[in-house]
Amino acid sequence: MSQTINDIAEIVGGKLIGDGTTEIHRVANIETAQQGEISFVEKAKFAEQAAQTNASCLLVPENFYDELPCPFIQVKNPKLAFAKIAEVLHQPKRKVGIDKTAQIAESAKIGRDVFIGAFVCVGENAEIGDGTQILDGVKISEKVKIGADCFIFQNVVIYENVSIGNRVKLHAGVCLGADGFGFVGDGTNGYIKFPQIGTVVIEDDIEIGANSCVDRGSLGVTRIGKGTKIDNLVQIAHNVTIGERVVIASQTGISGSTIIEDDCVIGGQVGFGDHARVLSGAIIGSKAGVLPGKIVRAGVWWGVPVQPLDEYKRQNALVKSLPRLREEIKELKKQIKEIRGKSG
Repeated sequence: MSQTINDIAEIVGGKLIGDGTTEIHRVANIETAQQGEISFVEKAKFAEQAAQTNASCLLVPENFYDELPCPFIQVKNPKLAFAKIAEVLHQPKRKVGIDKTAQIAESAKIGRDVFIGAFVCVGENAEIGDGTQILDGVKISEKVKIGADCFIFQNVVIYENVSIGNRVKLHAGVCLGADGFGFVGDGTNGYIKFPQIGTVVIEDDIEIGANSCVDRGSLGVTRIGKGTKIDNLVQIAHNVTIGERVVIASQTGISGSTIIEDDCVIGGQVGFGDHARVLSGAIIGSKAGVLPGKIVRAGVWWGVPVQPLDEYKRQNALVKSLPRLREEIKELKKQIKEIRGKSG
């Protein structure tokens, strides 16, 4: 969807300098942007780079006043404004209709303007909201509820009784509602599976990356809060509660009954023990390890086991100094031995 520069300035709430009648069709990076495309300058110190652009428009900081070869829009946060415009200009293609190979139960309720692709299966008493797009190979089990304007990409599997809100994106290979990993030891008889009969609730405006898994609650609910964004290859175990506007990077594993409160940021490959709790506003760096039952408070945390960033830096510095200390100790031992030999 193209927009004039005037329209874009209004959407981002910025101040336009220059002609606003040109149509913008795409976003691009500043080095390769051409006519009909818009890019951004994150900081005023990149003015020289901006002066060489071929873009038709730039988003710039409020304190940017250099001359440019194109119109520009002053905004508080150019990167954020750029992302908002990208959403407008690059909306996913929508279709309407049901492929002839799709299998849809008679009791399923399908909303208006829905698209259902090839070889999709929709189970008994499932509900799909208006405008939702279900792409090829998706499996939707019985009593699943999917809200309006969702995108369910290829080969997603949604188990029974899962509830999904509005404007949710599930990328290829996502699995919602599989059994959690819960077993009770029975001595020489091995392990007996603990009941996994709960559900999963995915609230509005959530995006889950490719091949991520959200297990159903054992007896209760696994819940993902509004506006949360989850990367590829993330494992979320049974009875986990994730708050609103949380960001979780790739390959993170979250054990059962962990709670992550609102507005947290979790780096890649972080491992959570069961029943941990991350308080609102905490930031956990990549490859950190959160022990079972650990409470992580607001602030920046890193390391294994996870600790405040300043403590982690101090410990890391000490570890790096160990080879030097080792050599110093060897030299001291040598000197002591020499002194003892002379005194003897």
